[in-house]
Amino acid sequence: HENVDLDEVKSLAFWMTFKCAVVNLPLGGAKGGVNCNPKELSEKEIEDISRQYVRKFVDYLGPEKDIPAPDVNTNSKIMDIMTDEYEKLTHDNRKAAFTGKSLQNNGSEGRDTATAQGGIFILEEKFQDLKTIAIQGFGNAGRMAANLLKSRFKIIAVSDSKGGIYNKSGLDIDEVIEIKDNTGSVINYNAEKITNNKLLELDCDILIPAALENSITNKNADNIKAKLILELANGPTTPEADEILFKKNIKLIPDILANSGGV
Repeated sequence: HENVDLDEVKSLAFWMTFKCAVVNLPLGGAKGGVNCNPKELSEKEIEDISRQYVRKFVDYLGPEKDIPAPDVNTNSKIMDIMTDEYEKLTHDNRKAAFTGKSLQNNGSEGRDTATAQGGIFILEEKFQDLKTIAIQGFGNAGRMAANLLKSRFKIIAVSDSKGGIYNKSGLDIDEVIEIKDNTGSVINYNAEKITNNKLLELDCDILIPAALENSITNKNADNIKAKLILELANGPTTPEADEILFKKNIKLIPDILANSGGV
């Protein structure tokens, strides 16, 4: 992502450490990133960057050291490329140095849905009486959450980096996914167009921020009307906003639990 910097990566590594502890996994916590906008790059350029990343970090990667996983703007194809480069450099063919690989390359079944599924297990455990949902972000976590929730909840709004769509009667998520795949954005679905910021302030039972960090701040927290926030993104709520939401009695399931299914 073009906004990746050292401070963000340090913070995310810190989060990962606690996330592993919360779900009692015998893993540490690390994070890495490349500052670039992959939407402006060719597939060859993305492959070159992926391989160069592994070359630079190879001494710090491996099943007994650090195991990178996919996050924003990465997918199984990129993880396969990184795995291939790691094997070339180390001659270690166990395919245990990277997660998120394709199934034909020893990837894990369920990895694509894991982050969203973990959050949904928590919703099912405690909050079955809630009905309407708004989802900010339609990448892996947001899209999978919408797909998994569509049969049990009314999803009234979703968004991606280009904007959002809203229908208080509910969206046809299958059609939204098809339009996103065919046109590159959910905004081409036939519904009221809204901004990402407006989506956060909709009148709904459950708000799922599944995009980037710092989406809910002290500038918009007072306008949040949801009864519950499920943090599928890492750090979508600032500490100042957290205090405001607490005073408003809005329940918040924090990222280190809500999206720990990905780990």
